[in-house]
Amino acid sequence: MSEAQSTYSTGKRKTAVARVWIQAGSGGVVVNGLSIDHYFERETSRMVARQGLELLELHEKYDVVATVKGGGHSAQAEAVRHGIARALTAEDPERRRVLKRAGYLTRDDRKKERKKYGQAGARKRFQYSKR
Repeated sequence: MSEAQSTYSTGKRKTAVARVWIQAGSGGVVVNGLSIDHYFERETSRMVARQGLELLELHEKYDVVATVKGGGHSAQAEAVRHGIARALTAEDPERRRVLKRAGYLTRDDRKKERKKYGQAGARKRFQYSKR
């Protein structure tokens, strides 16, 4: 892959971080060295990762290479989607409006809240007994 024709972007979700490169091609998507069909076992995750390309009907015009670390499978798929959307916008700013309206450019910053000391969990308290 030549750097002159590829566009790079980063996508994030929870603790997953995806580094994404897109370039003109035939529609292949490679995640961590494996095809998307082998990397994401669930069809839902594959669909989520491709949503930005499908929305703009560019799924057969670009090759995507992504490396993703952290998080679970769902978070990784959403991180790849975020990275692809940002890379498509970086390549052509005219696409921003459509991708933004669909919510693919918005970084979903919801994470698991940490457990606090003196409590059973993040919000849950230990059982209280009056007597």
